[in-house]
This record gives sequence, C-alpha cells and structure tokens, in this order.
Amino acid sequence: MRATILLFVLGGLLTGPVQAADAMSWVKRLAGVEQRQSFHGTFVYERNGVFSTHEIWHQVNGDGAVRERLLQLDGPRQEVVRAGGVTQCIAGGMSGQLGAGQLWPARQLNAADLSSWYDMRVVGESRIAGRDAVVVGLVPRDQYRYGFELHIDKETGLPLKSLLLNEKGQILERLQFTQLSVDAPGDDALKPSDSCQAVPEGKPSEASKVAWQSEWVPPGFTLSSTFMRRSSVSDDQVVSLDYGDGLARFSIFIEPLHGAKIDDARTQLGPTAVVSKRLNTEDGGMMVTVVGEIPSGTAERIAMSVRPRAQGAAGQ
Repeated sequence: MRATILLFVLGGLLTGPVQAADAMSWVKRLAGVEQRQSFHGTFVYERNGVFSTHEIWHQVNGDGAVRERLLQLDGPRQEVVRAGGVTQCIAGGMSGQLGAGQLWPARQLNAADLSSWYDMRVVGESRIAGRDAVVVGLVPRDQYRYGFELHIDKETGLPLKSLLLNEKGQILERLQFTQLSVDAPGDDALKPSDSCQAVPEGKPSEASKVAWQSEWVPPGFTLSSTFMRRSSVSDDQVVSLDYGDGLARFSIFIEPLHGAKIDDARTQLGPTAVVSKRLNTEDGGMMVTVVGEIPSGTAERIAMSVRPRAQGAAGQ
C-alpha cells in the first residue's frame, strides 16, 4: 500500500503520458555518469523551504579524471573545488555543500541490487532546462529510507532534476537545473578564486583497523569508506564511517568525550536527520552521531547499535 500511494503521488506531480520504458535501463545509464560526461550549468537547490542558486563546472578528462568547481550565486560567496572527489579548497564554509555526488546519488549503484530495496518505475516524461527527460520513481520497499524522483536527460543520462520524497510523497529536497551545456568547461573555469582556501584531506583508514562498528544498518547499506578526521573543537581524532545503498547515504561519527557531560540529541534539519547518543566507556565516554538523509527513526536505531569492535574482528 505504501508503494502504491507514493507512486500515485509521483504520477500526480507530472505532466505527459506514462511511459512503458524500462526503468532499470535508465538507472543503469545514471550510474557513473559523472565519470563519463563533462558539463557546465546552473541549478537551484531547495531544502527546508530555502532556495539557493549554484553554478557548476564539471570536467572529465580523457583518462577519466574528474575535476569540479561549484559556486553559490546568491547570498555570501561560497565556493568549492574538487579533484577526483577530494575537496581541494573551499570559500565560505562550503565544504559540505553540493557536488556531483549529490547531483546523482546513484553514481556507484548496482541497479539490480538497488531493485531489492526500491520499486523502480518510469512514471512519465518531462522537459528540464530545455532538455527532454524521462522521469523515474524509486519507492523504498521498507521504512528505513526515503523515495526519489529522478528526471534523467534522454541524451546524456545526466540527472536534470532530483526530488527526495517522504512516505506521503511530500518533497523534502529539490535540485533542478535551469541551464545546462554538455560541452567540456575549459581549465580556466575550474581555477579557484583567491578566496578559496586549501583544506587538509581526511586520512583514509582500513576498515579492519577501525575500533568501532555498527551492529545494525538498514538492509542494502554497506560501508563505503572510513576516515580519521580531526575534531573541529579539539585535537582528538574522530572516526567517520560512511554507508550507502547506492542512492541514500549516512555517516557515523565517533568522538571521545573525556568525561564531558553532553546530553543525547535528536534534530531534523529538513531531510537530514542528526542523532547523537552518548556511549559510556571506561575512558570517559564517546559521542556517537549519525547524520544522513534518512528517516530519524532509522538514524536513532543506527546510533544505538554502535559498539566497540572486538579485537581481531574482520572489517564490516
């Protein structure tokens, strides 16, 4: 019933006839498109009722190397430059802002595996930024994740519009191109401005060496990366565990408290759930924080399942 209601709502958002094309084939085209297709464009981003406008330059070299520059066009100047998915510099605190990874969350998906967790259907056609698109609805098969509506460019497979939807079909997040060129941007366009400050790169860690693990994650979510990062408020190292199912993603952060009295917290920032739980340990406790565009109940259950890894246990 849940899937039927959301698909009905998806259809109600669209104009044009329902298409019989294979949704699986369109999702396969979407996977990895940012490593195949250069482009330059402008898009609007809506989150929690707030809109912002961005310009993006995305260059794919002949060897598959990806460079990207993102500039916010309204409000305070914010900028980020990335190479190979690694942030090179930021201006205005934009390190956590949108990039190719958010433009197409399905870039590392296996479409066949994804069908185990989402009901995928072509629900119509649309026209975005003057380009023809196929609209694919992805409705979660459980309560642990949100649904998506993706408007995929017929010519290139690029996502021209993406909606994140709750179980009632309400829009939690919108990203939509208003202008798009699929010509490769020049090197000059990818040069950072003088205000873009270099940032230190997080240190990747082998999963087998990380002393923490989550004993429960939603079906289909796997550990994609682990990092050791310096805390923003101390010299402590913070463990970061990143999970994804090919579409949805969340991160777990584990930071030592050294006896500090900090209460548990639960916050919903638009589509993003932030849940922090104190875990008592012999050395003064740890704060476990789960952040992701997942339902708050899912984040709460994940946070409560984080435990120290038994010595000698294999990486998860």
